[in-house]
Amino acid sequence: MTQALIITAPGINCDLELAEGFALAGATPISLHLNELISNPSAIDDFQLIGLPGGFSYGDSIAAGRIMANLMREKLYPKFVEALRRNVPMIAPCNGFQIAVQMGLLPGPMPGNGWEVEAPRPTIALSQNESARFIDRWVEFHVPSNTRCIWTKNLDVNPHASLIPIAHGEGRFVTNEDTLQLLEESGQIACRYSAEDNPNGSSGDVMGICDASGLVFGLMPHPERFLRWTQHPTWTRLDQSDKQGTTIGLQMFLNAVTIAKQNSTPSNCVEHSV
Repeated sequence: MTQALIITAPGINCDLELAEGFALAGATPISLHLNELISNPSAIDDFQLIGLPGGFSYGDSIAAGRIMANLMREKLYPKFVEALRRNVPMIAPCNGFQIAVQMGLLPGPMPGNGWEVEAPRPTIALSQNESARFIDRWVEFHVPSNTRCIWTKNLDVNPHASLIPIAHGEGRFVTNEDTLQLLEESGQIACRYSAEDNPNGSSGDVMGICDASGLVFGLMPHPERFLRWTQHPTWTRLDQSDKQGTTIGLQMFLNAVTIAKQNSTPSNCVEHSV
C-alpha cells in the first residue's frame, strides 16, 4: 500500500483537498497532526509520499508559515532528509511552500551536493504580494522545458485550459540574481506564471520550484483544487475536446504516486543522490 502523509496543524485548511488528490491518484492518504510527528518522528518512515497543505498555519503569526516551519526545522528536519534519501516525493502548495522554504527543504542543496542533517539557511523568500493585497483567482500555468521536477515534468498542458487557482497574500518569489540563475540552469524552476499575468510580482515569473532531486515541489497555486474539469472557472464554455484528458492538478499527483509505487518495489529501494 502506498501511503501519503498529510501534515496538519492549527490553521491548516487544505488538508482534505490534498488528501483527495493523493487518493484519486491511487495512494492512501493519512493525516497526522504536527504534534504527533514531533512526539514520534519515526512515524514519517512509514510513508511513501508527503504533503504540506495550504492554509494559515498557526494563524500565520510573525510571518506566513514561520511558526510551523521553525517547529519542523528544529524537530523533524533529519527525518525529512531520510525520507528524501528513500526517494519520497513531497508537495507543498501555498502555505506549505512558505513552510518548506523557511524549513530549509527548498531550494535545498544545489546539484552535486548531498543533503546534510542540519537544515541550510534559506536563499529564497516568499514575500508580500506587490499589490499588498490578498489575491484569489485563477492564473496561467506554464512548465519550463528543462525542469527536473517529477511533479510537473511531462505534464500534458492544454493551452486552452492551462489555468490554476491561487489564493495568497505572501506569494511573491524573491531571491538574488545569482540564485535565480542557478535555479534556472539546474532545472529547478518547476512552473511559471505568464509574463503578462504575474499576479504577485515574483522574480522571473516563478510560480514554483523543486529541489535538486526533483522530489520536493513547492508552489503558490493549489493543484489540489483542480482535480476535476468542473472546478475550472470556465468549464461550461470549454470545448469537449479540451476536457478529455486529466486536469493538470491531478496529473501532478499521478506523476508522484507513480514514482512512489516504483520506489516501493524492493529492487528500487535505493538511496537517491542529488
